[in-house]
Amino acid sequence: MKNVVIAGYCRSPFTPAKKGQLSGIRPDELAAQVVKALLRKTGAKPEDIEDLILGCAFPEAEQGFNLGRLVVFLAGLPQSVAGTTINRFCGSSMQAIHQAAGAIQLNAGEAFICAGVESMSRVPMTGFNPMPHPRLYQEYPQAYMSMGETAENLVERYGINRADQERFAFDSQRKTREAGDAGQFDDELIPIETPDGTVTQDGCPRPETTPEGLAGLRPAFRENGVVTAGTSSPLTDGAAAVLVCSEDYAERHGLEPLARVKSIAVAGCAPEIMGIGPVAASRKALQRAGLALEDIDIIELNEAFAVQALACIRELGIDESKLNLHGGAIALGHPLGASGARITGKAASLLKKEKKRYALATQCIGGGQGIATILEAV
Repeated sequence: MKNVVIAGYCRSPFTPAKKGQLSGIRPDELAAQVVKALLRKTGAKPEDIEDLILGCAFPEAEQGFNLGRLVVFLAGLPQSVAGTTINRFCGSSMQAIHQAAGAIQLNAGEAFICAGVESMSRVPMTGFNPMPHPRLYQEYPQAYMSMGETAENLVERYGINRADQERFAFDSQRKTREAGDAGQFDDELIPIETPDGTVTQDGCPRPETTPEGLAGLRPAFRENGVVTAGTSSPLTDGAAAVLVCSEDYAERHGLEPLARVKSIAVAGCAPEIMGIGPVAASRKALQRAGLALEDIDIIELNEAFAVQALACIRELGIDESKLNLHGGAIALGHPLGASGARITGKAASLLKKEKKRYALATQCIGGGQGIATILEAV
């Protein structure tokens, strides 16, 4: 079968919902600017793109209709480029990569743009008019459980104390600050033009974070809980995109692959502890790749919550020295539909930059799922 590679990655700055610098731009326009930047950065020919596959967790209102197809038009791509919108909540844009990889191996196209966007300023969590199925909500309410509640459930299930969560959150902020100071985000960030000016830098990181400040925060989800805003990923606006193509296509057109897609997986888990989803998905992906976790050099684990990340670290036996080298979503932010493209693109770029062999990108997903991608050096 054809080898599939990631041959480009970029993202917008990630900024806080409601109060951040991207709150004034429509998500369709935001995604279009990132897609255009990806094509400029890679030099891929727009007419060669088979499909623009766009992930979005709450695809309604300004994120509604078939957002993927609309972004084709907004980004100025040829009408011949198809567009689709997919929703696997937090895993949406990683699912876009998986869908493109499968199409390439079926000889159903050679080049795809896999993107994701979420404006949590302009479309709220659960959307504007949530309508749960009455019988399912009565008989199995955990299918609709809030993410904060699932985090507190993991606290109880795994006995992960508040101090350990705050240590993890502080480390995420520290790594992000150090990476930013060293210019480690310069090659992935693209400027976004908004009605209020140009946005060039992430707005979510809190470099002033201290252990003492984290210890003073109130519980965010339960009166007697231990999960706080400081140990949770913030509500975020942002977009990200990767170019996924066959290795043959990259060679013929002089594109520089970042990494090869080695294996992929998704898995379900109990919705009330959805944060543990990366465990089963990562184990599946490792088995399919013929690898053990010890073989993995770079790990990007989306940090929905510190307790969620710590539970996965414990279950999988992750070496934290390999984890989220430039920080994670607790510091950088988590625009739901965009995070999968961000962490997969980041893992691919780190694999090349660090001259390592294997990388794992994995996420938990609301409703009780996990998704994982294993990459290898080209």
